[in-house]
Amino acid sequence: MKKQLLQFSFKYGALVFIGLVIVFFSLQNEYFFTYSNLTDILRSISIVTFVAIGVTIALTVDGFDLSVGATVSLSTVVTATMMVWYEMPLVVVLIVPILVGALVGLLNALLIVRIRIPDLLATLAVMYIVNGIHKTYTKGYSIYNNMPLSDGSTAPGTMREDFLWIGQGKLFGVPFPVILMLIAVIVMHLFFKYTRWGRQMIMTGGNEEASRLSGLRVKRVRTYAYIASGIFAAIGGILFAARIGSGQIDAGAPMLMEAVAAVFVGYSVFAAGRPNIIGTFVGAVLMGVMVNGMTMMNVQYYTTDIIKGAVLVLALSVTFIHLYRRKS
Repeated sequence: MKKQLLQFSFKYGALVFIGLVIVFFSLQNEYFFTYSNLTDILRSISIVTFVAIGVTIALTVDGFDLSVGATVSLSTVVTATMMVWYEMPLVVVLIVPILVGALVGLLNALLIVRIRIPDLLATLAVMYIVNGIHKTYTKGYSIYNNMPLSDGSTAPGTMREDFLWIGQGKLFGVPFPVILMLIAVIVMHLFFKYTRWGRQMIMTGGNEEASRLSGLRVKRVRTYAYIASGIFAAIGGILFAARIGSGQIDAGAPMLMEAVAAVFVGYSVFAAGRPNIIGTFVGAVLMGVMVNGMTMMNVQYYTTDIIKGAVLVLALSVTFIHLYRRKS
């Protein structure tokens, strides 16, 4: 019975916990379990989910990416300056930040795959470099409509309405960022489950040496994984700029820990025991539901980190206790 209970908690514990949390907050506040509030929760986690998908990809190849938060900040201010400073067309506004994110991922891959610096140290160094670049680029200022420039003039452009719709608009009554998030989750889940490249990433993360001996080009696979991580972080930055309507410096700083928490909570979803896209999404939903519910109950904002940390500890405890028992 004890073994079966542990197996059940490992496989379905996160989903049961989400259900219990939703029931609890619904009983505490009549406005919690409404379509409007539930879509607000999904919209609030859409950006973090994109960042978390990037972290999941890096973890899948047995790596880690601490630079995703800094990449969000950089892509946010680059997106805003493309419109406010340079009045670029929408296609340029969307493509340039994604290329910037890919370059950050390529730099990570160069340091980790080619020079063989440990991933935590390499991405930590890149995080500081990228933070310095985006603050130097903006001279420490946030980017907003018609902002004053250092030469005494005023920025000629504004945030485009068609761009803002990406973060604020709705399609068939559903917030557009939520639609993008769901598409990304489904596509990446299918990528890892059914495509050759997805399976190669999973094999590389499972046993890099065995994958190399079986003929996989593991260096190329890991390089692509870090580039993808940077691209997803950049998309998160674009969505952040579209949602806020400005380019906030250090916008991505708090997203790193939230994304990492979502990824590791996802380890315990459906008994995966490893990074996986569906688990990451469930972890992000859990964090979003808890923050929203505590906010509606007027819980002090600085206590939410304690609750999120406790949930992460609980999820990791269940995961690694089960993995240790399975190995032994």
